[in-house]
Amino acid sequence: MPVLVLPHALDARVESLKSIGKANAERLDKLGVKTVRDLLLTLPFAQDAFMDTKISALVPDTLASVTGTVLSIKPIVTQRRHMRLVEAIVADDSGAQLRAVWFNSRFVLKYLNKGDRVTLAGTVEKSTYGGRIGMVNPRYEALEGNGEAGPKKVGGMTPRYHLVNGLTSRKIADWVEQVLPLADRLEDLLPEEVRERHHLGDVADAVRRGHKPENEADFREAKRRMAFAELFELQTAFAMVRASVAAEPATPIPYEQEVIDAFKTGVGFDLTRAQRKATWDAFKDMQQTIPMNRLLNGDVGSGKTAVAAACAAMAHAAGMQTVVMAPTEILARQHLRKFRTYLEESFKGLTVELLVSSQSAAERRRVRTAAASGHCALVVGTHALIEDDVEFANLGLAIVDEQHRFGTRQRELLRAKGRGRPHFLAMTATPIPRTLALALYGEMTLSVIDEMPPGRTPVETEVIEPDARARAYDIVRREVDAGHQAFVICPLIEESESVIARSATAEFERLQKDIFPPPIRMGLIHGRMKEKDEVMQRFASGDIQVLVATAVVEVGVDVPNATVMMIEGADRFGLAQLHQFRGRVGRGSASSCCLLLADDPTDRTLARLALVSRIRDGFKLAEEDMRLRGMGELMGPRQHGMSDVAMDALQQPELLNDVRQEAELIVSHDPELKAHPSLRAAVIRRVELTSIS
Repeated sequence: MPVLVLPHALDARVESLKSIGKANAERLDKLGVKTVRDLLLTLPFAQDAFMDTKISALVPDTLASVTGTVLSIKPIVTQRRHMRLVEAIVADDSGAQLRAVWFNSRFVLKYLNKGDRVTLAGTVEKSTYGGRIGMVNPRYEALEGNGEAGPKKVGGMTPRYHLVNGLTSRKIADWVEQVLPLADRLEDLLPEEVRERHHLGDVADAVRRGHKPENEADFREAKRRMAFAELFELQTAFAMVRASVAAEPATPIPYEQEVIDAFKTGVGFDLTRAQRKATWDAFKDMQQTIPMNRLLNGDVGSGKTAVAAACAAMAHAAGMQTVVMAPTEILARQHLRKFRTYLEESFKGLTVELLVSSQSAAERRRVRTAAASGHCALVVGTHALIEDDVEFANLGLAIVDEQHRFGTRQRELLRAKGRGRPHFLAMTATPIPRTLALALYGEMTLSVIDEMPPGRTPVETEVIEPDARARAYDIVRREVDAGHQAFVICPLIEESESVIARSATAEFERLQKDIFPPPIRMGLIHGRMKEKDEVMQRFASGDIQVLVATAVVEVGVDVPNATVMMIEGADRFGLAQLHQFRGRVGRGSASSCCLLLADDPTDRTLARLALVSRIRDGFKLAEEDMRLRGMGELMGPRQHGMSDVAMDALQQPELLNDVRQEAELIVSHDPELKAHPSLRAAVIRRVELTSIS
């Protein structure tokens, strides 16, 4: 394919490449791929090795590719489960036959016809149908002529890239092919002496091997090299952040026993052991002149807000203010209610205010005046808190909830709202295994709340097979009739021919028309809607009884009256993400349930979903997710600020230690990275800190 050659081509936008265009560029942007450089450095998260073989030699539970002729292809509906699928019978030159099926994929009929030469690549499965061996949802390629000329696009070492709706791994591989010759222009951020000590090749070789390996050993070596470099860049950034934080002192907040005594009385429940430890960790940090920079990692409902409120109470007792920033207005309003409940009656003069963009101009002006004059002790809000006209009289503590939703720059703007450097506490409700947390947030100290408060109602979780879907609908109706509410989660916003999954918009229309007609009140919410907060407020108030949603409701939604979480395409979500969805129900006193429905109901899929029904501990599920799908899949593509190549490497703790030592050595000898300009530029791009620019 032709290579686009431009001045500074590595920094060219991807839409300038042949066949990408604006729509695909927007899709790539969601994966963090904006430039040619990003495209080269974003390796596939896996390479499937499909061994080309004869149908007669296929072995169940292995990856393989076969080439043959389509004897028949047709849509069918199964008798027992009433599943819609496309079935093809393919025979190779020896006459041996294979049965291929695609679930919910009628569009396959547009591309494959009887008599076509075709290559199929997939996992070989046993089949009782006609005694033929089979493949479920295999990749396919219709071949021209006799299929012998030219390289095949399926089979062999086949890359798997992270995707969004409208992209395929094949498309991304074609675009990478265009720009791969530019790999030689990539700057190598790893100093030569570091590469030599750890036996690492150069970046151009690693990029070529990562995208187009000859074999699995090639791919493993490319991943090791790229992981080391990325972790090195990240740990170097963390070392510089730690140095910059330590250089700007904070005002110590002394510990006072009477404050914690009053707080315990006011909250009305006993803190768990883990909550007490996390609170004491924070109190010890806040007594220092070095600003606290702590991450509080806890499961849904583990009581992180109570820990944050205790810290705010201690800051208030020292005459200092607290600010709490949340990613959405509905989450900010939930925090407002909790902080007022925990603090206002127990501490004289401690007032809690709200600052969000939907307030009237007069109300926002009143809250800004109260914050600037010191007449309110705590302000809860959204991005409105970091606007230029927001100031605090004596900010001592800054708290960020769901901190992965904010960039470093946004967190720094919040910290800058005080006259001095405030202490900083970040919270996340996504249970993160310790090794991963240390790599993702290496500039911070870590507290983990790994137990749940007593009395929380367990959520019963059940895997619903396709032929039992009607029972799932009956459960939703029963709960709505009893005065409760339900979520229905869909993996997509709109229908797609390239992805087998239910879409939120189509499912909303179907359910409203055929399954839950009026008087049941339904609502729809997804990430493209501008009125997301308004819809969630209607759901929280009970105006909406059944809410059809995408992953936009994964965190930060507290509706105690919601008792059913029904998840379509559950096999398309990670275990940790399913656990987050499950955490949206069971927040009141009524018993609640989570129903998991799979698009691809194979034995392997159902076994993985069964883990969610058996394991209620979010940290254990996160570890299972890492074991089954890898570190990168756990947090979602690019949401974590690290590639999954680096995330996977974190399963080797000794590697992270080696990287940290190398990064600290570099920063100790060259604090401003003047001798390493490429590394310095990469660190600044990643961390977005003006303090090191």
